[in-house]
Amino acid sequence: MSISHFTAVVWLGFLAIVALLVLGYVLVQRARHKRMLQFGNMAILERVAPARPSPMRHVPIALILAGLVLLTIAAAGPTAVQKVPRNRATVVLVMDVSLSMEATDVEPSRLQVAQKAGKDFVDGLTPGINLGFVTFAGTASVMVSPTTNREAVKHSIDNIKLAERTATGEGVLTALQSIDTLAAVLGGAETPPPARVVLMSDGKQTVPDDKDVDNPRHGFTAARLAKNKGIPVSTISFGTEWGTVEIPDSDGKGSQRVKVPVDNDSLREIAELSGGDFYTASSLAELTAVYDTLEEQIGYETTRGDASRPWLLLGMVAIAAGVVVSLLYRQRLP
Repeated sequence: MSISHFTAVVWLGFLAIVALLVLGYVLVQRARHKRMLQFGNMAILERVAPARPSPMRHVPIALILAGLVLLTIAAAGPTAVQKVPRNRATVVLVMDVSLSMEATDVEPSRLQVAQKAGKDFVDGLTPGINLGFVTFAGTASVMVSPTTNREAVKHSIDNIKLAERTATGEGVLTALQSIDTLAAVLGGAETPPPARVVLMSDGKQTVPDDKDVDNPRHGFTAARLAKNKGIPVSTISFGTEWGTVEIPDSDGKGSQRVKVPVDNDSLREIAELSGGDFYTASSLAELTAVYDTLEEQIGYETTRGDASRPWLLLGMVAIAAGVVVSLLYRQRLP
């Protein structure tokens, strides 16, 4: 703990007085020893004085001095980093609901695991956060506008409907619009509440074409817009490289098995462009761990708060113990 972590550093000057008390005690003990050696009748002194003074005689003063040190630190107003739940923040969970979510490379399926972990994430967020829910396939939809009603979000996650294609950029842009709408409704503050987008996807963007990076609806363009707004997008690449799904033929008479590997590169780029973090997950345990990490980052902020109470209590206990030990050994306080 440095001096900058105290709110009333001047009180630390009292430690100099404590140091003088220690010095005074040492000098008094030496003077007492010299007086004993000057005792005229050594035979009587040997009978009335103990062969070796008990070291316990120093315990009371040691405890009292330690208590004074602790109380001095408390008086100086120490501070410590504390985790404080956020009460003014917006989070939008954006979930890919393309047909590739039917893949079973993550048992029992990507969709079921995403639903389970998503609802756990919803339950784990601190109550004061406004949480919204957006889904995207070929287009994006606001399923739940940012709210503190967690049951509405979980109900929406339970009733996900899958669709064709993947419009990742649309998902991000829709989340940003949802955040802007809430900020306009809340108003009253000089700056909008801090916000974060959590995007979970299991495959490559297909709308617009992933290579059309100049398209205003592309995921990279949306990520740059999020960066300009100061809203980081944390992305989760969910699934494996060997995932497959059965896609019905256009005539409805058959189907074909299609590979649906994850697209780590694009999702990592979206996170980096927006100032967010990139994660990967290929199981319920891994996805849950990612959401737990995000809950800590999003749900709490660190701040310096008063930390004098423990020092105060320890100081009081030390001084009280010094008095008790002194009485038990029937010594006067020095």
